[in-house]
Amino acid sequence: MQPLHTSSDLSVMFDDDHAVANAGLVLASLLSEKLGLEELCDQTISIAPFPGRRAATLMHSLVVGGTCIDDANVLRSGSTASVLSHRVMAPSTLGTFLRGFTFANVRQLDSVAEMLLTRACALGTGPGEDSMTIDIDSTICEVHGAHKQGASYGYTKVLGFHPVLATRAETGVVLHLRLRKGSSNTQRGAQRFVREVVGRVRRAGASGELTLRADSGFYSHYVVRACQDHDVRLSITVRQTPVITKVIELITAESWTSIDYTMNGEAWVAETDFQGHRLIIRRTKPHEPRPALFPDYGYHAFVTDREGDCVALDADHRRHAVVELAIRDLKEGSGLDPVLRVTSTPT
Repeated sequence: MQPLHTSSDLSVMFDDDHAVANAGLVLASLLSEKLGLEELCDQTISIAPFPGRRAATLMHSLVVGGTCIDDANVLRSGSTASVLSHRVMAPSTLGTFLRGFTFANVRQLDSVAEMLLTRACALGTGPGEDSMTIDIDSTICEVHGAHKQGASYGYTKVLGFHPVLATRAETGVVLHLRLRKGSSNTQRGAQRFVREVVGRVRRAGASGELTLRADSGFYSHYVVRACQDHDVRLSITVRQTPVITKVIELITAESWTSIDYTMNGEAWVAETDFQGHRLIIRRTKPHEPRPALFPDYGYHAFVTDREGDCVALDADHRRHAVVELAIRDLKEGSGLDPVLRVTSTPT
């Protein structure tokens, strides 16, 4: 029977000193209700009757730790179904629903994700006129079995998919995600992905300055051009090619500025020009029990068109590592692996 209440009518109470299992599901249910998840899916996804309740069941199953379709049964245990504002669907129904997806349906679901992001920003979660930093990165989602479409071996020698995602640096919120087959090069589709991300956040109401941070796998003329076309500042690591090495060798000793780095090493920062952009280089030297006669330095360089002191820009670029935390949380806390398998078609 369809529930006759909304999530906002509920209250969670404790009857002993122990925690209530999956009580956080109430918050997720309330948020999906406020954003209109079920209604958006019903209006946008042209597959099966009532796609909204099916999508909502899958989402809430992932929230409580589900990693496969059968795990959706946890929503039918106890009184869990009674606290949700949608009808909970059986795993067999969900399987039929997912198997019916075409590429067109995947794009429709992607459209739903953008509309949900826009509505969430309208409720006050977006940056508005403030500046925002976008971190992009890729990861490997390991799978098992030889019959999964798009799964293959890449540079890590692990069977799986190779998705690319963009997160908001300040909050870790996922702004966009695209699945790719496991053997895809890191740069595959990067230019288009950047353009899609920028368009998505602009339509969601982000009117302030945008900055894109990425590692060397995404550095290319095409990604730089995408940032320039959309008036986005960039901060992208470059590979240590012979050309970059030669540029670094031309930096004079007086140009290096010492910075605070780690307890077990020293570091300096310098900058020069490279192909019309600022090239900022961090030079590091680990402490050794016995100092070498000729110091062996490590170098990390990135290009940027941002204004400011090179020391401050280097410190900000290092904070790109927060995207790894977002990826970890997605994999361990929100079921990134199964989400990818059931919501995307590899490209």
